[in-house]
Amino acid sequence: MSADDNRALIRRFYEAFDRLDGEEMTRCYAPDARFHDPAFGELRGPQVGAMWRMLTGRAKDLSVELRSHDADASTGTANWVATYTFSTGRPVVNDIQARFVFRDGLISEHDDDFDFGTWAKQALGPAGRLIALLPPLRSRVTAKARGDLDAFMAKEGTAPPAPGPTQPPRS
Repeated sequence: MSADDNRALIRRFYEAFDRLDGEEMTRCYAPDARFHDPAFGELRGPQVGAMWRMLTGRAKDLSVELRSHDADASTGTANWVATYTFSTGRPVVNDIQARFVFRDGLISEHDDDFDFGTWAKQALGPAGRLIALLPPLRSRVTAKARGDLDAFMAKEGTAPPAPGPTQPPRS
Protein backbone atom coordinates (compact mmCIF):
# COMPACT_ATOMS: atom_id res chain seq x y z
CA MET A 1 0.00 0.00 0.00
CA SER A 2 1.13 3.56 -0.54
CA ALA A 3 1.93 6.20 2.02
CA ASP A 4 -1.30 7.98 1.03
CA ASP A 5 -3.32 4.78 1.65
CA ASN A 6 -1.76 4.38 5.10
CA ARG A 7 -2.34 8.03 6.01
CA ALA A 8 -5.98 7.58 4.95
CA LEU A 9 -6.24 4.44 7.13
CA ILE A 10 -5.00 6.40 10.15
CA ARG A 11 -7.58 9.13 9.48
CA ARG A 12 -10.32 6.51 9.02
CA PHE A 13 -9.38 4.88 12.32
CA TYR A 14 -9.47 8.09 14.38
CA GLU A 15 -12.60 9.40 12.66
CA ALA A 16 -14.32 6.13 13.62
CA PHE A 17 -13.00 6.51 17.16
CA ASP A 18 -14.43 10.02 17.43
CA ARG A 19 -17.81 8.64 16.20
CA LEU A 20 -17.57 5.85 18.82
CA ASP A 21 -17.63 3.28 16.01
CA GLY A 22 -15.67 0.39 17.52
CA GLU A 23 -16.76 -1.95 14.71
CA GLU A 24 -15.16 0.28 12.08
CA MET A 25 -12.03 0.65 14.20
CA THR A 26 -11.79 -3.15 14.41
CA ARG A 27 -11.98 -3.43 10.61
CA CYS A 28 -8.82 -1.30 10.39
CA TYR A 29 -6.74 -4.11 11.97
CA ALA A 30 -5.25 -7.27 10.55
CA PRO A 31 -6.78 -10.38 12.19
CA ASP A 32 -3.47 -11.15 13.95
CA ALA A 33 -2.74 -7.54 14.99
CA ARG A 34 -0.74 -6.62 18.08
CA PHE A 35 -1.56 -3.59 20.27
CA HIS A 36 0.23 -2.19 23.31
CA ASP A 37 -0.41 0.71 25.67
CA PRO A 38 0.38 1.53 29.32
CA ALA A 39 -3.13 0.70 30.55
CA PHE A 40 -3.91 -2.62 28.83
CA GLY A 41 -0.41 -3.90 28.18
CA GLU A 42 -0.09 -6.12 25.11
CA LEU A 43 -3.15 -7.39 23.27
CA ARG A 44 -3.28 -9.69 20.26
CA GLY A 45 -5.73 -10.69 17.57
CA PRO A 46 -9.40 -10.46 18.60
CA GLN A 47 -8.48 -8.74 21.88
CA VAL A 48 -7.49 -5.59 19.97
CA GLY A 49 -10.83 -4.95 18.33
CA ALA A 50 -12.71 -6.05 21.44
CA MET A 51 -10.87 -3.41 23.47
CA TRP A 52 -11.97 -0.64 21.09
CA ARG A 53 -15.54 -1.95 20.96
CA MET A 54 -15.61 -2.05 24.76
CA LEU A 55 -14.20 1.46 25.14
CA THR A 56 -16.43 3.04 22.51
CA GLY A 57 -19.47 1.18 23.84
CA ARG A 58 -18.92 2.53 27.35
CA ALA A 59 -18.04 6.09 26.34
CA LYS A 60 -20.49 8.81 27.30
CA ASP A 61 -18.66 12.01 26.38
CA LEU A 62 -15.53 10.92 24.52
CA SER A 63 -14.03 13.15 21.87
CA VAL A 64 -10.97 12.23 19.87
CA GLU A 65 -8.81 14.76 18.08
CA LEU A 66 -6.22 13.59 15.57
CA ARG A 67 -3.68 16.39 15.90
CA SER A 68 -1.12 15.09 13.43
CA HIS A 69 -0.27 11.94 11.54
CA ASP A 70 2.07 10.66 8.88
CA ALA A 71 2.89 7.38 7.19
CA ASP A 72 5.08 5.79 4.59
CA ALA A 73 4.49 2.52 2.73
CA SER A 74 4.90 0.36 5.87
CA THR A 75 4.82 2.48 9.06
CA GLY A 76 3.03 5.47 10.49
CA THR A 77 2.69 7.78 13.47
CA ALA A 78 -0.07 9.85 15.00
CA ASN A 79 -0.53 12.31 17.83
CA TRP A 80 -4.06 12.20 19.17
CA VAL A 81 -5.89 13.50 22.20
CA ALA A 82 -8.77 11.78 23.97
CA THR A 83 -11.01 13.91 26.17
CA TYR A 84 -13.55 12.09 28.35
CA THR A 85 -14.92 11.50 31.82
CA PHE A 86 -13.37 8.44 33.48
CA SER A 87 -15.56 5.97 35.41
CA THR A 88 -14.57 7.80 38.63
CA GLY A 89 -16.35 10.90 37.31
CA ARG A 90 -13.05 12.72 36.85
CA PRO A 91 -12.26 14.53 33.58
CA VAL A 92 -9.32 13.23 31.53
CA VAL A 93 -7.39 14.81 28.66
CA ASN A 94 -4.92 12.20 27.44
CA ASP A 95 -2.27 13.19 24.87
CA ILE A 96 -1.11 10.05 23.08
CA GLN A 97 1.65 9.23 20.60
CA ALA A 98 0.86 6.28 18.35
CA ARG A 99 3.12 4.17 16.15
CA PHE A 100 1.82 1.81 13.49
CA VAL A 101 3.07 -0.96 11.24
CA PHE A 102 0.88 -1.74 8.22
CA ARG A 103 0.44 -4.96 6.27
CA ASP A 104 -1.90 -5.57 3.33
CA GLY A 105 -3.72 -2.27 3.87
CA LEU A 106 -4.44 -2.89 7.57
CA ILE A 107 -2.82 -2.10 10.91
CA SER A 108 -0.69 -5.06 12.01
CA GLU A 109 1.05 -3.38 14.96
CA HIS A 110 -0.13 -0.42 17.04
CA ASP A 111 1.65 1.06 20.05
CA ASP A 112 0.11 3.92 22.04
CA ASP A 113 2.35 5.78 24.46
CA PHE A 114 1.26 8.33 27.05
CA ASP A 115 2.37 9.59 30.45
CA PHE A 116 0.75 7.03 32.75
CA GLY A 117 1.34 9.20 35.83
CA THR A 118 -0.47 12.18 34.32
CA TRP A 119 -3.31 9.95 33.14
CA ALA A 120 -3.61 8.21 36.53
CA LYS A 121 -3.70 11.49 38.44
CA GLN A 122 -6.46 12.81 36.18
CA ALA A 123 -8.47 9.58 36.15
CA LEU A 124 -7.96 8.45 39.73
CA GLY A 125 -7.23 11.65 41.65
CA PRO A 126 -4.24 12.32 43.92
CA ALA A 127 -3.79 8.60 44.63
CA GLY A 128 -3.27 8.10 40.90
CA ARG A 129 0.25 9.52 41.05
CA LEU A 130 1.16 6.98 43.74
CA ILE A 131 -0.41 4.20 41.68
CA ALA A 132 1.70 5.25 38.70
CA LEU A 133 4.92 5.18 40.72
CA LEU A 134 4.47 1.84 42.50
CA PRO A 135 4.68 -1.18 40.16
CA PRO A 136 2.40 -3.44 42.27
CA LEU A 137 -0.34 -0.80 42.26
CA ARG A 138 0.20 0.02 38.61
CA SER A 139 -0.12 -3.65 37.70
CA ARG A 140 -3.53 -3.66 39.43
CA VAL A 141 -4.74 -1.00 36.98
CA THR A 142 -3.62 -3.16 34.05
CA ALA A 143 -5.14 -6.26 35.65
CA LYS A 144 -8.47 -4.45 36.08
CA ALA A 145 -8.41 -3.23 32.46
CA ARG A 146 -7.63 -6.74 31.23
CA GLY A 147 -10.30 -8.24 33.50
CA ASP A 148 -12.85 -5.81 32.09
CA LEU A 149 -11.77 -6.78 28.57
CA ASP A 150 -12.00 -10.51 29.33
CA ALA A 151 -15.53 -10.02 30.72
CA PHE A 152 -16.53 -7.98 27.67
CA MET A 153 -15.19 -10.64 25.30
CA ALA A 154 -17.01 -13.39 27.20
CA LYS A 155 -20.23 -11.39 27.02
CA GLU A 156 -19.90 -10.89 23.26
CA GLY A 157 -18.91 -14.53 22.82
CA THR A 158 -15.27 -13.66 22.02
CA ALA A 159 -16.26 -13.63 18.36
CA PRO A 160 -14.78 -10.74 16.44
CA PRO A 161 -17.19 -8.79 14.19
CA ALA A 162 -17.85 -9.87 10.65
CA PRO A 163 -15.06 -8.78 8.31
CA GLY A 164 -15.53 -5.52 6.47
CA PRO A 165 -14.86 -4.93 2.80
CA THR A 166 -11.15 -4.26 3.39
CA GLN A 167 -10.52 -7.10 5.79
CA PRO A 168 -10.06 -10.70 4.70
CA PRO A 169 -12.29 -13.33 6.33
CA ARG A 170 -10.96 -14.76 9.56
CA SER A 171 -10.38 -18.47 9.81
